[in-house]
Amino acid sequence: QLQASGGGLVQAGGSQRLSCALSERTFSRYYMGWFRQTPGKEREFVARIGWYSGSTYYANSVKGRFTISRDNAKNMVYLQMNSLKAEDTAVYFCAAGPGPSTRANQYDYWGQGTQVTVSS
Repeated sequence: QLQASGGGLVQAGGSQRLSCALSERTFSRYYMGWFRQTPGKEREFVARIGWYSGSTYYANSVKGRFTISRDNAKNMVYLQMNSLKAEDTAVYFCAAGPGPSTRANQYDYWGQGTQVTVSS
């Protein structure tokens, strides 16, 4: 139901845009989130957007560098990542949940993850 894509290798200071395609289900009342995870660590909240309201919220670590957006007509959610740092290296996941949470266990639907590697 969620398909993330757009990961890859990028140099520090560069940009990357992740996409999340929604299919088979209407998420109009949901919040869409991006999370990331590195080996041995818990899944970390990155950003979220209200599918209907468009309201956004960011983790402090990415505020001012990342932008989450959605295209209702195309059923797509995006994460534009600028000024990337080595510590942004992780597997990035898109997710959908019923409330404006930053906690991974509050999201019901998950994409498969896409690897972002930032070389320093």
